[in-house]
Amino acid sequence: MRRPCRIYGRTTERAAVEALWAQLRSARGGTLLLAGEPGLGRSALLARAARAFTLGPVLRPRPLPAHPRPYDGMRALLRAASEGGGTAAPPPPPYRVGAGLRTAGLTQLLRQYIPGETPLLVCVDDVHLWDGPSRALLASAARHPEPKPHRPIGLLLSTAEHRADEPEFAGLPLVRLGPLDERAATALLHDLAGADVDPSVRSELLSEAEGNPAVLAALAQRLTPDELGGHRPLPRPLVDGALWAVFGARLAPLPPPTRQLLLLAAAAHEPDPAAAGADASPVLRAAREGGLDPAALDPAEAARVVYQAGDRVTFGSSLLRRTVYTGAPSSQRRAAHALLASVTDADRYRLRHLLHLALAAQGPDAALADALVAAAAPGTPTSPTERSAALSRAADLTAHEDTRTAHLTAAAEYARMAGDARRARRLLAATRDAASPDTVHGRTERVRGSLGLGDGPVGDAYQALLMAAERLDPLDAEAALEARMEAVDAAWAAGDHHACLAALADGPHPAPSQDPALAGAPPAVDPPVPAQDEALSQAHPPFPSPPPDPRRDYRTGLRTALDGHLTEAAQPLRRVLDRAHHDDDPTRLVRAGAAALVLGDIPAACRINARALAASRSKGLAALTPRILEHLAYAELRAGQHARARAHAQEGLRAAHRAGQRNVAASQHAILALVASVEDHAAAVAAHAGAALEIARPHGLLQAVTLAEWALARADLCRGRPLEAVARLGPLTRPGPGRGHFAVRMLALPCFVEAAVLSGAAAEAGAAVEEFALWADQGADPQAPAQLARCRALAAPPDDTADALYALALSRHETGHGDFERARTLMLYGKWLRRRRRPAEARNRLRDALVGFERCGAPAWAEQTRAELRATGDAPDPVPAGGLGRLTPQQLRIARCVAEGATNREVALNLSVSPRTVDHHLRNVFALLGVRSRTELSRLVHRTEHGGPQP
Repeated sequence: MRRPCRIYGRTTERAAVEALWAQLRSARGGTLLLAGEPGLGRSALLARAARAFTLGPVLRPRPLPAHPRPYDGMRALLRAASEGGGTAAPPPPPYRVGAGLRTAGLTQLLRQYIPGETPLLVCVDDVHLWDGPSRALLASAARHPEPKPHRPIGLLLSTAEHRADEPEFAGLPLVRLGPLDERAATALLHDLAGADVDPSVRSELLSEAEGNPAVLAALAQRLTPDELGGHRPLPRPLVDGALWAVFGARLAPLPPPTRQLLLLAAAAHEPDPAAAGADASPVLRAAREGGLDPAALDPAEAARVVYQAGDRVTFGSSLLRRTVYTGAPSSQRRAAHALLASVTDADRYRLRHLLHLALAAQGPDAALADALVAAAAPGTPTSPTERSAALSRAADLTAHEDTRTAHLTAAAEYARMAGDARRARRLLAATRDAASPDTVHGRTERVRGSLGLGDGPVGDAYQALLMAAERLDPLDAEAALEARMEAVDAAWAAGDHHACLAALADGPHPAPSQDPALAGAPPAVDPPVPAQDEALSQAHPPFPSPPPDPRRDYRTGLRTALDGHLTEAAQPLRRVLDRAHHDDDPTRLVRAGAAALVLGDIPAACRINARALAASRSKGLAALTPRILEHLAYAELRAGQHARARAHAQEGLRAAHRAGQRNVAASQHAILALVASVEDHAAAVAAHAGAALEIARPHGLLQAVTLAEWALARADLCRGRPLEAVARLGPLTRPGPGRGHFAVRMLALPCFVEAAVLSGAAAEAGAAVEEFALWADQGADPQAPAQLARCRALAAPPDDTADALYALALSRHETGHGDFERARTLMLYGKWLRRRRRPAEARNRLRDALVGFERCGAPAWAEQTRAELRATGDAPDPVPAGGLGRLTPQQLRIARCVAEGATNREVALNLSVSPRTVDHHLRNVFALLGVRSRTELSRLVHRTEHGGPQP
């Protein structure tokens, strides 16, 4: 086990420390208070800051004894000053310390020990452990620095999170340390244990540590190399002892009755750990039942271990709660649950009552297990988290191996639905060696495949889901059909057209499962039609009569569409959309939204996915919500509603990370990259596309890869780099192996045509236009007819036929809702008119394009349009200071392009002139400015326009 040698993450905290350094450089004093829970690394950050400080001396007083005397903190500081300054003067007695500080102040007193004028840094770790008078004097010095100090002094202090709000520190600059993000925690674990950590083990360690570096280190240190590598099972409970090592100092000083009452509160949390606190009433009733005074909770509240607000008792953090629970002996935990069961209303809160009884049990209890399964059955008003806990505990109480495996599988499914993928995988791992019937194995594989669909190679998920369907077919056709539908999702994400068709092949008709122990999500049942509405619907049916099973229509329609017969697919898919008007099942609504996209009904896709999102939130389906947000953001992107797409994709990204669904996160990053290619600059596009590709490529997510590459290519086009855009889009849009996603490549084809024409590959552009024409004729994309006319105009020969094609494209844009695509057509039309020496007409088109780009929030595209307008003489550049003022507008544009690193050919493509013209102007630029190289020109342009040397 290696020890970490650096700080992980902490970008905000390190920036705050750097800001303190900047204050000291400018001869001003400053203070920064770092606060955080135990184990978050505030001491490590303080030590790193002390080592990195190079502006002057650093004072780091030694820790004080457990019970310091008055002014011991100041004496320790002066002792450190005496040692650091090289003087032999001992620190004065306590009474002189106090008197000296009250008379002269901290700054003057420190000067007596460390003479000089360079900045001085005082680092005090755990300042909350100092004696009261020393804390008060230090805080006073921080709050009232000298206005013009001879020596600037910086105070860098750290304190426990629960002491940061004390009055003596009020008003001081404060930075609160939070948990490490997943990337930083992964880097820490790599440095602690090396690269040979099994991915599932790494995931569980990160989950258990909750971003706390000290807890993560304690967990990693107690595991052997075989356990870290996944060759041996992990010890259970995994956190036993690790949490107490970090948080025990917060709890040990509390009186025994207080710790017993805290255990009751922690045990009350166990049925639903994600809930916002425990119900205070049963906790206090159980305390009285056990002979505890409810006032025993007061010391814990004073120490900020728990907070009691209204009817809830909430721990300061989930790690504190888990420390209280796991730090108690198992006999005390069982006794706490028995007390809670005795005071819980068994009729009103049946599942919670049974859970406490189960957690108090010491061995198998078949009757109690059956009662838990019945209480967790679909249709009861219970959260997926509580159902998972109930079925997991039922498995612990069951001796029969097949039934136990069935309970664990159902518990894993509910954990997945609740968005707790790590818990679901942990429950599935307990079924690995079980020899169970095909139905049980089929359900296990289905859960495993569903988890892999959210995070992992989607090819593996596809095979697991098909295997699940094969095993489930004979006895549970309903579950088999759902497994096949998820296999379609996996094949779609992978861009495997043939795999989609194979998964959509007809299977047995679904029949509901009869085994409550294996129940997953509630069965999809159509809402009943009231009798009075039924007569009206027969007289005036608003929609065609729906078939008994909407999934059959969806499968038939999607399979027909994938076979290339979109006209025949329209009728069954339209019935799917009609049903969505009265549906509230989020899974069916997501499929209806997909059907709307296949039909090209983008507004319907937005409405249906928004309805699915509301239904998912109302039912607490945290695992489905990220996927719905992905579908909604994609539909809004297709509709040209970029601001809405960004908002939903950002929300979906956060939800995907919470649910452990990296595949969905990759798709959200790809959508955000496409939005950024409209609204932002190239850096934002590259950041989101890079994050998407980092996950999508190893996991085989061809749809996300295609979207990300399309976004990068569109950013290249915006920057006037068509050669790079062709290089990106060519492999994705050309026929043959290695092409892009079958449902996305046609959407990117207009970008490829534009880039190919601008880069001089007219023949390749013409072939792509003909392929795009076949797609546009199918009506699956409402913007395709206008884009087709634009593509034909771009690829048209140099005569006046392009004029009519651009006009046709603009007329077709009027029937759609794509402001961005219309503005792009106007800009390209304006550029064509300028090249044809029709500047007045070009200006009109370019002005309209500029308004369109500004309206849809596309600043980079708007800037490119302004540049075209300037080239027509509509809005000339202001004459810059210095030598650039001698250049003509065209020479200035060329100089700026060259300064950005463009070659002559790229400048010619960007400005729609010939390379020979660029070469001629560039020679004149060199002569006028007196430069001899492109590097000198770049430096001169940057220095003149940005006020400094080129970085």
